[in-house]
Amino acid sequence: MMPDPADVLAALIRVDRTPVLAVAARSLAAEGVPVFPCEPDGKRPLTRRGFLDASYDVAQVAAWWSRTPGANIGIPTGAPSGVVVVDVDIHGPVDGRAAWGRASDAGLVDGAGLMVRTPTGGAHAYFPATPGAEQRSWQAARAGVDFRGDGGYIIAPPSRRMIDGNVTLYRIADIAAHPAGPVNAVRLREFLDPRPAPTVRTGTGAISVDAERLAAWVAGRGEGERNHGLFWAACSLAENGTAPADALDALGPAAAQSGLSEREITTTVRSAYRAAQPSPETTPAARASGTDRRCDRAAPSPTTPIRRAGL
Repeated sequence: MMPDPADVLAALIRVDRTPVLAVAARSLAAEGVPVFPCEPDGKRPLTRRGFLDASYDVAQVAAWWSRTPGANIGIPTGAPSGVVVVDVDIHGPVDGRAAWGRASDAGLVDGAGLMVRTPTGGAHAYFPATPGAEQRSWQAARAGVDFRGDGGYIIAPPSRRMIDGNVTLYRIADIAAHPAGPVNAVRLREFLDPRPAPTVRTGTGAISVDAERLAAWVAGRGEGERNHGLFWAACSLAENGTAPADALDALGPAAAQSGLSEREITTTVRSAYRAAQPSPETTPAARASGTDRRCDRAAPSPTTPIRRAGL
């Protein structure tokens, strides 16, 4: 059963100023919030399965922090905790605050119940997870905004990082004066990182797509989004009749630039073509067993508490 998001946010507010991480972790667990330890001053999980090991068993949590008293506190996002998080990053030249401002002006991020200031100057905006609906994590790297939902986790207050030789904490910066509302993560992603629309040419009766635009889009994918982006772009080419070899020629260099290996590129493009142009022999069985990877053709598609905190 998914925890009540309001209870989770209230628990985070109560531990925000707790000076001892072990005490904060036990307090969260005692209130039904699943937690797991991450490396001191960092984000890497210390348990073998990471966020999949998260627990609200107080004895287990106490044992973890007895071994590493300075461990930061990780919370799985999505259904396990009842909350999802929009992560506004500031890394080098990428400043997600501008993208957040655009999304706020467009009315896409109303409803945040809690805003946490991160040690690097960014923010974590907490929203209630949508009951009964999977909200997968994603990255919009060029916009400097990530979404932490099912399959992800977040570092929670009062965790800390060492920044330029100084200990800097994750701190709650703003609390909504109204009940928290959900965020439409699909619409937010399409707004921040729209997929290029295929260009249809009808002069000769042939249908094609602008492979160069697709390749440029693939090249801009961030870590964690590269394979999915290549798969989607290859599906677009496959569905518009592009030969597999031509798709590899068009998308391969861009995918390699984004960090994928030649083997990953070939396997992903072939998988996309099988999904977009399935053979009669394999499709029914694959779909029945759930092993068929389908092309995701999701169609592209208000002032928030965080705005008051200076984003």
